[in-house]
Amino acid sequence: MPRGDGTGPTGQGPGTGGGRGRGMGRQGGPRAAGPGGECVCPVCGEKAPHVAGTPCSSQVCPKCGARMARA
Repeated sequence: MPRGDGTGPTGQGPGTGGGRGRGMGRQGGPRAAGPGGECVCPVCGEKAPHVAGTPCSSQVCPKCGARMARA
């Protein structure tokens, strides 16, 4: 990227490069959830604290047994 603004090669126009530019990035960018927070069951709504280093999707709901999701 000639100017580091995500436009790709010179002469290709703004925003046409497939580089990282202003995208979300490898780990979700500004929407990455971080170590705190909670996991929530998409089936019954039960909430549980998020364990750092363990994805919510690997936790099982203590109430109904479904896979948890990040709140």
